[in-house]
Amino acid sequence: MNGRCGWCGTDELYVKYHDEEWGKPVTDDKTLFEFLVLESAQAGLSWITILKKREGYRKAFCNFDAAQVAQMTDEDVERLMHFDGIVKNRLKIKSTITNAKQFLVIQKEFGSFYNYTLSFFPDRNPIINHFQSLSEIPVSSPESDAMSKDMKKRGFKFFGSTICYAHLQASGFINDHLTDCICRNQKQ
Repeated sequence: MNGRCGWCGTDELYVKYHDEEWGKPVTDDKTLFEFLVLESAQAGLSWITILKKREGYRKAFCNFDAAQVAQMTDEDVERLMHFDGIVKNRLKIKSTITNAKQFLVIQKEFGSFYNYTLSFFPDRNPIINHFQSLSEIPVSSPESDAMSKDMKKRGFKFFGSTICYAHLQASGFINDHLTDCICRNQKQ
């Protein structure tokens, strides 16, 4: 153990992501949309693959501006199918646009996507787990099950319970830093 959660290994980009972003509470919707886009793109791939293409996703999807992404057209989809900065998967590109539209509906209904996410947590507080090894960390939770089920009902794509759980971890709604991780008790 290098004093960090073992999943980040020694890759510089992965370590930086672990130390500076993963598990830190996110309250602003722009960052929540960014994580939603990236987590959805990751379906079936390794997270490091998406991290390495993050800037490409930023360029491709209007600096993660949900309102602009929601306005993208079939012509934009075709253009992005030839853009080397992202994973060229037509279904995932189209789902990003669909998800942006639904993200905006949720913002209107709940005041923010942050409020929507909190609605799946009974006391509206993050869950702080106390796992000592990676093998203890689940791939889903009752919260991610309920949230992904609701999102699917609303029309979201590529956001099942496992992806949703990863999103909740990344955005600090579920703290799964291992008990001996250097980031575990950092001021958020």
